[in-house]
Amino acid sequence: MRSQGANPSAERVGPVAPPTPRARWPLLLGVAAAVLAADQLTKWWALETLDTRTIDVVWTLRFNLTINYGSAFSVAEGRGAVISLLALVIVAVLLRSGRYATRPGTAVAIGLVFGGAVGNLIDRAFREGDGFLGGGVVDFIDLQWWPVFNVADAAIVVGALLLLGTQWRHGGSETGQPRSD
Repeated sequence: MRSQGANPSAERVGPVAPPTPRARWPLLLGVAAAVLAADQLTKWWALETLDTRTIDVVWTLRFNLTINYGSAFSVAEGRGAVISLLALVIVAVLLRSGRYATRPGTAVAIGLVFGGAVGNLIDRAFREGDGFLGGGVVDFIDLQWWPVFNVADAAIVVGALLLLGTQWRHGGSETGQPRSD
């Protein structure tokens, strides 16, 4: 029989389960918002400033305005709608994957890819082009030995590499627990 002043939590039996890690939505969405803002601001700047000139920065880096109606590296020219639909699927998958982003590195990686994908989707949806989601993506970072790209493209590449690195480092397990394959 228990005394009335006893602590009920002292009667637990068995080990206490560790707390379940939570998704890092604020970090993921904050990174995505920062990428989106930087991407759209730099594209606005490029359209305003680079319309009639090219700016040499350092070595082979220059700012040179181009409009890309294809996919990465200007492949699939004129297939903007198909590329945009594929990007929409990727965005949906990233949002669904976000709930598993319990590590900061994973949340940052998904946020980078998500923000970059949305940035380029905005161009496809609202810039001049042919048909549904056929607008051109503003590219302006020109290394002269690599295809011209933008902040969104750079974020997508860095995010994908970071995601691969975090998955490799942790054996594909987001929670840090051994996989039960």
